[in-house]
Amino acid sequence: MSAKNSIDHLKPQQILIRSTNWIGDAVMTTPAVHTIRKNFPDAEITMLAVPWVADIFRMSPDVDKLFIYDKKHLYQGKMKGPLKLAKDLKSFGFDMVFLLQNSFEAAFIAKMAGIPVRAGYKRDGRGLLLTHGVTIAEETRKKHHVHYYQDMLAALGLTPGSNTLRLPILASLEAKAEGFVDCLRHQNPISHVDLSQMDENQGLSQIQSMNDDRVAIPVIGFNPGAAFGPAKQWPVDKFGKLAELICDNYGDSGCVVMVFGTDADSEAATSILHASERTPYHVLDMTGKTSLKQAMALIKCCDAFVTNDSGLMHVAAGLGTPSIAIFGSTDHIATGPFSENSIILRREIDCSPCMQTHCPKGHLKCLESISAEDVYKDLARMLSKNLLAVS
Repeated sequence: MSAKNSIDHLKPQQILIRSTNWIGDAVMTTPAVHTIRKNFPDAEITMLAVPWVADIFRMSPDVDKLFIYDKKHLYQGKMKGPLKLAKDLKSFGFDMVFLLQNSFEAAFIAKMAGIPVRAGYKRDGRGLLLTHGVTIAEETRKKHHVHYYQDMLAALGLTPGSNTLRLPILASLEAKAEGFVDCLRHQNPISHVDLSQMDENQGLSQIQSMNDDRVAIPVIGFNPGAAFGPAKQWPVDKFGKLAELICDNYGDSGCVVMVFGTDADSEAATSILHASERTPYHVLDMTGKTSLKQAMALIKCCDAFVTNDSGLMHVAAGLGTPSIAIFGSTDHIATGPFSENSIILRREIDCSPCMQTHCPKGHLKCLESISAEDVYKDLARMLSKNLLAVS
């Protein structure tokens, strides 16, 4: 770090942080956001985020305001949208901006908004647009992405805070999710999934009124999707086989598998349901039925979470949910779950990680070689109190 690049001595009143555009990346920036707050405790901090990651920061004590970069409605157009956003941001009089997103556009908007101190990595040809540009150190490239963002701030003279992921959830929403999942865990009938219609305390009152001698059963989250591409997606038929193994080995009481994802994952959820229909409500299709903040609250309540390398994998890590993360084409060191409660399952083969969206060799051996039985064995060990019996 050079003295010229240091900004720790400055006293900004208004700080803007440009979030990354992917859920997983946004989760991995939360320690860096906390570092910014710790170094500038008196500043008002605004997070500029696209709509689908905004819930990551909605309850953050490190962020005072959210500014939504809505490209679909408010800021349409490849040039018109960014220029309109820059004009709107300029009216707030920001003193400083931290660009956690690496794009040229992010730096261009900050420059056009007239923000005098513009700090970020010198990526995507944007170095001249930054007043405090940071070159990525070779040692940083070998670390987890949590350190990628923290190292950038350290290079700017800031004192890094804790590397712990931070994902606070609204208390009323968490209570709703706990009540809902407890109904499932105690096998209380639920005819359909609609969290928006459930009163904040309804689920808890149901449990209290129906408290009997039924044995609690495990509630396990599945996340079969991944936006990057099929080279990150463990085959759906293996998720289905895993659901069948869980069901067959648990006993007469059954279990609940909640399948999370977007509308695009609904077909996968249906396939998993058809693979194992042992109890009336064994598999619940949550795909496309929750907001991100609702999914976060539900995932926090799960006994375990089985997931591809994806945004929800990082959400589970940030919430401390015991998780099994299945890796194929991507780098488990750089973007693995940043949690001591996670297990990474991957196969050491010559071509992995290739970092490709589709298998260049057409065989997907990195994923196909991981069996449902492999995952089940780790899952059975992970679940507390011997909820699952290993066959």
